[in-house]
Amino acid sequence: MSQSQHIIIVDDEAPAREMVGDYLKMHGFAVTLCDGGKSLRSAIAAGSEPDLVVLDLNMPEEDGLSIIRDLKSRTNVPVIMLTATASPIDRVVGLELGADDYIAKPCELRELMARIRSVLRRSGPAKAAPAAGEAASAKAENLVRFGTKWLDLEAQALRDDEGNEHPLTASEFGLLKVFAANPKRVLSRERLLELANARDSEAFDRAVDLRIMRIRRKIEPDPTKPAVIRTIRGGGYLFSPAGDKA
Repeated sequence: MSQSQHIIIVDDEAPAREMVGDYLKMHGFAVTLCDGGKSLRSAIAAGSEPDLVVLDLNMPEEDGLSIIRDLKSRTNVPVIMLTATASPIDRVVGLELGADDYIAKPCELRELMARIRSVLRRSGPAKAAPAAGEAASAKAENLVRFGTKWLDLEAQALRDDEGNEHPLTASEFGLLKVFAANPKRVLSRERLLELANARDSEAFDRAVDLRIMRIRRKIEPDPTKPAVIRTIRGGGYLFSPAGDKA
């Protein structure tokens, strides 16, 4: 873990954000404390773009889900949600908006640290994009073709044939990595959760479908007729590298 990694803690309760901030500083992170969406946006506008945001969902002026929606529309910064109620609805909506993980409040700081490190590993800094046309003929083991895009397993990035990078959340990358390792195999939702190291399968079962929906919009030639990641009725999902219906 690099000391240059920067985390923004967003929580309207000063004692809570200071406790988390002090703990992360002890472990070598650079930390910025914000009391809401306005101060978060101000910090990013001032040049403090983070490697990750830890965000309380329940705040009086602007709720965390609205902040996630706004943040993900402008950046690809990973987000870990904090929620006092741990509501399955809030978690699913947050994941649909692009959040990468959640943890209940009050949180065990060691668990929060483990989740932060996990998300940072999965959403590490992207490497330089390949030159135009290079991806189409590349045989490198770390490049996997997914429909209209290439998944770079080493850089954890999704790119088109021109080398342009397309936003990919850590949770989406986790699913794509599982599919890349299991081509032409039917994977149930439970198996996908297991292989992607997700948790709480009952609460996250619907979240798998939402993530697949977002991924299809990015990789399928026609998302309304998915051919790359296919739905297998009664089975789950199947990654078809050739993108055919056979």
